Amino acid sequence: MEAGKDRFTIKELPEEERPREKLLSKGAEFLSNAELLALIIRTGSREKTAVELAQHIINFFGGLKNLINLSCEELKTVKGVGKAKAAQISSLVELSKRISKTKVEKGKTIFTPSKAAEILMEDMRYLEQEVVKTVLLDVKNKIIKIAEITKGGLSSSIVHPRDVFKEAIRKNSAAIIMAHNHPSGEPTPSSEDIRISKKIAKSGTILGIELVDHIIIGDGKYVSLKEEDLI
Repeated sequence: MEAGKDRFTIKELPEEERPREKLLSKGAEFLSNAELLALIIRTGSREKTAVELAQHIINFFGGLKNLINLSCEELKTVKGVGKAKAAQISSLVELSKRISKTKVEKGKTIFTPSKAAEILMEDMRYLEQEVVKTVLLDVKNKIIKIAEITKGGLSSSIVHPRDVFKEAIRKNSAAIIMAHNHPSGEPTPSSEDIRISKKIAKSGTILGIELVDHIIIGDGKYVSLKEEDLI
């Protein structure tokens, strides 16, 4: 390395410390977030190696999870990120979302709130506005479909029982699990959450479609209103 030079380029790093070689020899789980992202963007900038630029991107947006909802234009506000790198990162994020959705397989059986939360978590934890969904179940608690009911919040003016049960009736569902997210990341139910849940449960009894639970999704955590004895 040249005298006075205070950092290595990736090519100057020992081979076992280069992201690609490290992944191939040890496995992807041994790489840091910055090293994994560096493999996606492939090259750095004039001032930074690929790993340094990747870490800068993560820091610039306040953490890895904040890359989830960024547009290419927003990504390009980072010095060193042009059209190609923005497209690479955006493609990675979208592919990650689609992979997480493949976990929601028709026919999976749900017997516990934790299983419902596991299925819904990755798709809902990073959403920037409240989204209400229902998991439609057959008589054996197997998933028929996951339906999106509304975006924008959980209130009587937005979420009406007819909207919640419309698809459940059409699909001959025996029961449903209702779910919505809290963009704050904190899943503690509000008084409105509880009131609407009780209203939906009562309507389900009339229709003969049980509200098995209402799951509130936070950032990596959830609350089951059934477990909390709130419905």
